[in-house]
Amino acid sequence: MNGDSSASQPQQRSLDTSVAHTARVWNWFLGGKDNYMADQAAGTQVAEVNPDVIHLARASRAFLVRGTSYLTGEAGIRQFLDIGTGLPTANNTHEVAQSIAPESRIVYVDNDPLVLVHAEALLSSTPDGVTHYIEADLQDPETILHEAAGILDFDQPIAIMLIAILHHIPDTGKAQAIVRRLLEAVPPGSHLGIAHAAHSEAMDRGAAEWNKVGKPPLVPRHPEEIAAFFEGLDMLEPGLVTTTRWRPDGFDLGVVRDVDQLAGIGRKP
Repeated sequence: MNGDSSASQPQQRSLDTSVAHTARVWNWFLGGKDNYMADQAAGTQVAEVNPDVIHLARASRAFLVRGTSYLTGEAGIRQFLDIGTGLPTANNTHEVAQSIAPESRIVYVDNDPLVLVHAEALLSSTPDGVTHYIEADLQDPETILHEAAGILDFDQPIAIMLIAILHHIPDTGKAQAIVRRLLEAVPPGSHLGIAHAAHSEAMDRGAAEWNKVGKPPLVPRHPEEIAAFFEGLDMLEPGLVTTTRWRPDGFDLGVVRDVDQLAGIGRKP
C-alpha cells in the first residue's frame, strides 16, 4: 500500500453548519478558512471570555509537531493513530512524521463530516508511506481499532495521539476506559500523547461559553485526572506539564507562555 492515501466510507450523517463544531472552531482559531459563520461566532464568544484560547490552539499544534518529531526521529515510531485530527492545517501529523521517515504510516480519525470532505487535501502521503482517514468517534474505540487494523500493524509499536480531544468526553470514567482500551490493543513500545484542557478561571469561563453554543461539550479536568490517563505508562521527560513546557526547544508557533492545557507522552512498557 505504498503511497496510499485513502478514506473509509463516510457514515450517513448530514453536515449541520448552523451549530458550531469544535473541529471547525479550532480551524478558525488556527487561522484556517474551513469553517462557517456559526463556528466563527462561537469562537469569538469563547475568545471574549478566554482570550488565551487562540494561543492555546497554536500551542497545542506546536506540541503535536514536537511530539511527532520526537516519536519519529528519536523513539523510532513509524505508525501513528491520530484521533480527533480535525481539519487539515499546516504541520499535520503525516507531514511531520513522513518528513523524517517517509515510510511512516498514519491513520487519522475524526467524526466531523466536513473533515471527510477535505480528506483529499489532508491525505497526501509520501510514495513510501501511507496516510488514511477513518470517519469514527473516539467514543467507539472498537470501530477505530477494527478500521485501523487494515492499515497499521498492531504487532509493531504505534503512537496514539489524543490532542485536545479527551476533554470532549464529559464522563471521566468513560474517557479513562476508552484510553485503556486503545492501549490494550497496541504492543509494548507504543506511545500515548495527550493534550488536555486544564481547569483555570479563564478556561472554565471559556468552556461554559462554548457549551452554550457548540458541540461536543468541553470539560476541563484537574491535573491528577489528566495524569490518570497515563496510568501504567512510563512518562517521558518532563512529564505532564503545561503544553508550552513539553520539550520547548524548537517549534512553538510563537507561543512560549503557559496555557491552560496540560500535555505529556507516555511509553507502554
